Amino acid sequence: SELLGSDVKCLKWQAHIALRGLSNIRVRFDVDAQGAIDGRLPNVPFDATELLSAPRIVEWVDVKLAHNALDDSWEGYRDEATKDERRAWVSLLEGNVHAALIPSQPTQSFLESLLAPPAPLPASPSLNSILVPPPPPSTGFFSFIPSYSLTLFSPFGSTLNTTGSVRISPATRNAVFEKYADAIKALSEKLGTDKSFLGSEHPTPLDALIFAYLYCILQSSELVRTEVRRVNLVAWEWRVRGTVKAAFRRA
Repeated sequence: SELLGSDVKCLKWQAHIALRGLSNIRVRFDVDAQGAIDGRLPNVPFDATELLSAPRIVEWVDVKLAHNALDDSWEGYRDEATKDERRAWVSLLEGNVHAALIPSQPTQSFLESLLAPPAPLPASPSLNSILVPPPPPSTGFFSFIPSYSLTLFSPFGSTLNTTGSVRISPATRNAVFEKYADAIKALSEKLGTDKSFLGSEHPTPLDALIFAYLYCILQSSELVRTEVRRVNLVAWEWRVRGTVKAAFRRA
């Protein structure tokens, strides 16, 4: 989509803004990541003179909606136990699901690298560093809002779009995709016929993150798309995509 970024980190924040109910948000794709706060997109303008980094987007949305964060200690989840459970799902997404996206990215040809040389990017995590079993519900320590750094969305990011091939052994590749398949199956079973994950009445930050991954998977290679072709996941992603796209317009 011309309105949605293809980097999970950027798209997650787009989805967060849209699912919180903001609309008519202008997006720009013409700013390089090197011009962003800490060299990382997305950023969002607070006023005519100040840009905010990604971790402050929640605060920015609260201001726009005149929402007091103290009135919602569970971030939209049904209860404290459900809020704790979301940590395990975040770990599953950022670990086993993310690992499958790394070797599935298309390789840039030598000619393409000459015509469009990539800008310096931070080192990507190794597969071994993220391919770990998720912690059990209510015992994980992963937060939805990590410490990386939105008018500015990057259509391509360092996390999911790599230049050059990722070489891994057949055994490691098999392990990656076995865990990935189990993770997608678990997501599908957990969603069931609900409108939001974990049975929340309204979309939560977890829904924004899951949408970002499903969208990027569906834009990726056949190798990873196949697993996501489950009726409830595809229907849910399509519905959420419509909501997210409707909230943005080109600057």
